[in-house]
Order: sequence, then structure tokens, then C-alpha cells
Amino acid sequence: MTITRINPRQLHPTPGYHHITVVEAGRTAYLAGQCPLDREGNVVGPGLAAQIDQVAANALVALAEVGAGPQHVVRSVIYVRSEQTAELSAAWRRLNATALGPAFATASTLLGVAQLGFPGQLVEVDLTAALPD
Repeated sequence: MTITRINPRQLHPTPGYHHITVVEAGRTAYLAGQCPLDREGNVVGPGLAAQIDQVAANALVALAEVGAGPQHVVRSVIYVRSEQTAELSAAWRRLNATALGPAFATASTLLGVAQLGFPGQLVEVDLTAALPD
């Protein structure tokens, strides 16, 4: 399997992600949105940092279950319950500082949203991974 990440010179520089990810592989895993839930299904917290850490931990478990790691992620979408640019940037930095961080070097989208699925939920991460042979 080959994963190539590209930033065309004609496009703007990025804060770590790539504009294009090309995968030459046969199998792909699509993870459900990873939420900041503990094993009992409770939203962790308080605060965005604790929730980001839980989302990262949950995503690592899900990736490992299919024999993948953050380096195999080829697309990510990050949802943060906020309209504040500073909070979105803080969420991006925190996610990149976790063990899941390499997942966000790929094609990535960061969105501020009005509401997520669980009461008190502040963040969710949607990942697609190219599975190793």
C-alpha cells in the first residue's frame, strides 16, 4: 500500500494537513464519528481538552481493531461545537499533540458546528483509513 500526501505549490500553505491524499490500496476502513465517551457511554469532561483526549484514545482503539494506526488515516473531519476561531485552532493543536496527531497530516477538514449528538459533547472526529496489507 502506498499513501501519497500532496500540497500543490499553487495552493495556500497549511498548518500541517495536506490538500490531497492519494491511496494505492485495496481495503479501506470508515470509522464512525469518534465521540468523547468513556467505556460506560458517558461524555467525559469538563472541557474541550478532556474530550479531545478521550476522542483520540477512542479513535486509536478503533484503528487498532482493524490493524491500523494514525499513519494509515487518509481523511479526517473534525467537528467542534463552537463558532470561535480561537477554540477551533485550540482543538486542532490539541488533537495534533495527542498520539492520534499523525492522522491529521492527511486531507483534513475542521468544522465549527452548533450541536453534536450527546448533551455536553464538544468534539467529534470522523476518520477514514487505508488498511495495511
